[in-house]
Amino acid sequence: MSFFETLQTATAEERQALFSVPVIRDALGGAVSLDGYVAFLTQAYHHVRHTVPLMMACGAKLPARLEWLRGAVCEYIEEEYGHEQWILNDIEACGGDPEQVRNSRPALPIELMVAFLYDLIARDNPVGLFGMVNVLEGTSVALATHAAGSIRQTLSLPPTAFSYLNSHGALDQEHMATYRTLMDRLDQPQDQQAVIHSAKVVYHLYSDMFRGLPRAQNEAGEVRHAHL
Repeated sequence: MSFFETLQTATAEERQALFSVPVIRDALGGAVSLDGYVAFLTQAYHHVRHTVPLMMACGAKLPARLEWLRGAVCEYIEEEYGHEQWILNDIEACGGDPEQVRNSRPALPIELMVAFLYDLIARDNPVGLFGMVNVLEGTSVALATHAAGSIRQTLSLPPTAFSYLNSHGALDQEHMATYRTLMDRLDQPQDQQAVIHSAKVVYHLYSDMFRGLPRAQNEAGEVRHAHL
């Protein structure tokens, strides 16, 4: 079994828990409120804006034996740069306030997830950052492929409100193919275990973030709370 396949098997329980979160089941069926979509974009902004800094930190810490992976990180940085602005543009197209989002704090699960990843790179094994890639890109492919169109119809939003999801659907499918190749080159047990551990932690925290989002039938007070 390749390491990519091992990774998927090792994190199957956590992945199932994520896709069992009610708000994700709702989204895959097209049942999303405008507040829920904007709340999702808000939390996406708060972790996507760290993608490039995290990758830069990871690349700087990789050992010489993983020079091939450092090259892949450089390419990934170039592709991901500026994507947080796409999210702010989507929020504005939804009638939200991008400056308010830019100046807000993330929900606790996202704050903890970002902090965990920086700490993982600084104190543990920088290769572990690729556990995050497995979770976030795999999830965005699923949401973009199965949910974006139905959400757009449900909310009657313009195409300009979906630049993040739509672009990441196609882009992350390409990334996942490359990612599989990269992961299958990891041959050191400590690197493999770092990726598995990171993926499990990120799945857990990402699931907690989705549990905090408002569902379509929630009351306004709960919707407002989800933006905090």
